[in-house]
Amino acid sequence: MIAVSDYINNDYKALDNEAAVESVQDFFYDNLFTHFPVTDNGVFIGCVASEDAETFDSDKKLSDYRYAMEVFFARPDSMWLDLLQIFARHRSNVIPVLDKKNVYAGYFEVQDIIKAFNDTPFLKEEGGIIVVEKSLSDYSMGQIVQIVESNNAKILGLLVSDASNDKVQVTIKTALGGLNEIIQTFRRYNYRVVSEHQEDSYITDLKDRSDYLDKYLNI
Repeated sequence: MIAVSDYINNDYKALDNEAAVESVQDFFYDNLFTHFPVTDNGVFIGCVASEDAETFDSDKKLSDYRYAMEVFFARPDSMWLDLLQIFARHRSNVIPVLDKKNVYAGYFEVQDIIKAFNDTPFLKEEGGIIVVEKSLSDYSMGQIVQIVESNNAKILGLLVSDASNDKVQVTIKTALGGLNEIIQTFRRYNYRVVSEHQEDSYITDLKDRSDYLDKYLNI
């Protein structure tokens, strides 16, 4: 499991609530942060967005714009998927980190967490990717696992990659081998296989029949 605490960053100190806006604007000009943590006497009070800072009066202090600060943070032991959700929800490339006593401990950067994700077996290990779709009320993660493992394959990862009011798509990564058998088993269980596969004998058979029909009609 990824230890996200290893990625806590302190290369830059948190912005001080009493800092001059001009210095904050210079900070964002020199660094490609979308947001950055702000503290008041060492206590985290929120994040200031770079886009907001551009509109602030440079002659004022950051404390004059406390109302514009966004409050979001993570814990040192947060799950990496939770972090990706926070990054996406707040459209930020930085997440402040508070310990269990709510003491500011540093920040996570999105590129570090994505790098950690890249090192997981889901992305790092070689394997086959299958995307299946079924109605929201009928799909089952347990059944998906059973289908894969009943074909003597191992699951490297599962991800709900899309969902609507009535359908859900699941992306499955398996160890190499037996993709065709897995695909056909999913179809027997009324899953629609969204991804395309060279090993898919069902699609190959349909193509052969289509080619034969074209030749027949052109006689």
